[in-house]
Amino acid sequence: MISAKTAVKVVNHPLVQELLTKIRDHRTPSQEFRLRAGQMARHLFYEAMADLHTREVSIETPVAPTKGIALTDYVVLAPVLRAGLILAEAAQKILPAARIYHVGLRRDESTLEAISYYAKLPQTLPSESRVYVLDPMLATGGSAVAAIDLFAKLKVDSIHLVCFVASPEGIAKVHSKYPNVKITTAAVDERLNSQGYIVPGLGDAGDRIFGT
Repeated sequence: MISAKTAVKVVNHPLVQELLTKIRDHRTPSQEFRLRAGQMARHLFYEAMADLHTREVSIETPVAPTKGIALTDYVVLAPVLRAGLILAEAAQKILPAARIYHVGLRRDESTLEAISYYAKLPQTLPSESRVYVLDPMLATGGSAVAAIDLFAKLKVDSIHLVCFVASPEGIAKVHSKYPNVKITTAAVDERLNSQGYIVPGLGDAGDRIFGT
């Protein structure tokens, strides 16, 4: 079993932290927010994919034969609509062969519980599947757990959550039910406020990405 400490990777690279600073700033306009968020998403996804499985292959360069590697995992991207689309777009540019299954979840503002409104998934997935649940904000953890539930029912063992910012409460909720799920994020913030928003956070990521 993965310990809670090793299951959370905070990417402290200076480029990631500078991008995080830009998207935290309330003065950053939507167009720039979307650009910087996409750039940060690529960095985070590189980090999240560091443990992909590979096999050795033989190739020939223009000079001589040599050995290389090929990826063996069946990679699935699961963006949580709508804000997760920014992460999926960046991830697919890195790994064009990845499959995408959209997950529609919204938060009930009175109960803070996740309500599912869309999920078109296959009946089965290959045993070598690696699922990356993509959602910029891990706040209460309700949406993350609801998305992970969908793939856990398909008997997927390797599920990874990628987000811009996480709260301690959200991490605890995910790991209370799924202790083996790895989380890659740019920051673990202080806490949630009474409305279930991350403090200091960056506001509503979906609204800021899409200018709504």
